[in-house]
Amino acid sequence: MKKNIVVLIPALNPKEDFYNYTKKLSNNNDIQLIIIDDGSKEELKYIFKKIQKLPHTVVLTHPTNQGKGRAIKTGLEYYINHFNKDDYPGIITADSDGQHKIEDVLKIGEELNNLTNEELILGTRYFNQDNVPFKSRNGNKITTLIFKLLYGKKINDTQTGLRGITYEFAKKCLTLKGERFEYEINMLIKAVKENIPIKEQIIETIYYDNNKESHFKPLKDAYKIYKIILMEFILFILSGLSSKLLEIIFYKLIYNLLSNNIVIPILSRFLSSIYNYNINKEYVFKSNENHSIKRYYLLFTIEIFCYYIFSKELGISSKIINILLFLINYQLEQRWVYKKKD
Repeated sequence: MKKNIVVLIPALNPKEDFYNYTKKLSNNNDIQLIIIDDGSKEELKYIFKKIQKLPHTVVLTHPTNQGKGRAIKTGLEYYINHFNKDDYPGIITADSDGQHKIEDVLKIGEELNNLTNEELILGTRYFNQDNVPFKSRNGNKITTLIFKLLYGKKINDTQTGLRGITYEFAKKCLTLKGERFEYEINMLIKAVKENIPIKEQIIETIYYDNNKESHFKPLKDAYKIYKIILMEFILFILSGLSSKLLEIIFYKLIYNLLSNNIVIPILSRFLSSIYNYNINKEYVFKSNENHSIKRYYLLFTIEIFCYYIFSKELGISSKIINILLFLINYQLEQRWVYKKKD
């Protein structure tokens, strides 16, 4: 059975060239177009009226600008409700500024049609070229590094707008938080956390006029993106600090009962760990993994053993050991304790 391609393009105040771009896409009988007018200026509405007359094309309109993330969710909802996954196994998101060549869109479409399971395909740009703006090149490198450190997955182009999303994963993306550019980061985090394969497909790197047409606001949008990326780690820090405070309280209470006893530190840590496990499960990693408590207390036991060996036997500073164990714990809890099995 022949499979077709659905292409979703959110647009805000596009140039006249946008019509020509959509026309070339609609001329391909295998492509169905979903265009989102995300609150564009009145004087530019004529572009969308022309686009609406193209074959295999639907234009959905937001009365006011709601952001790229919301526009993508509007398009995904239309796709889920109006297309059969057997004939249209996935949807492609692309940008309206002409940065994605039609050949690259079709390349992503071919990859989608060969998939049977949940997967996310990223059209990855090469950022070391001379035509890439300084802020785009370095901003992406920083985001890639932080994402790798916190989530254990290297993604070379975290902000690419050209993505192939399978039908089942598209349904999950409908409930993701984020109304602007941070939505696309949330999509990557969702895929990593749910063990959904992410494939990177190299595409041509195109920037026009130093990327002046981009609606990305460096301060506002960068803040939202890094807030999304770092929030889990920040919550983990707060959980650790509050657990440590609780451990100190338990230590003092138990000390008054048992006086100087070797089991007091272990017992007080164990009691605070009950709080720590539940806080991390419900609010930090938001996990429903049934076996997480077994993994948590196996890690808890190993942590105490390592602390004793390195601090007591080898004489390494307890502060250094605590910091190292904390960082290791974050990685292991995120990727193993609270993560569903593949």
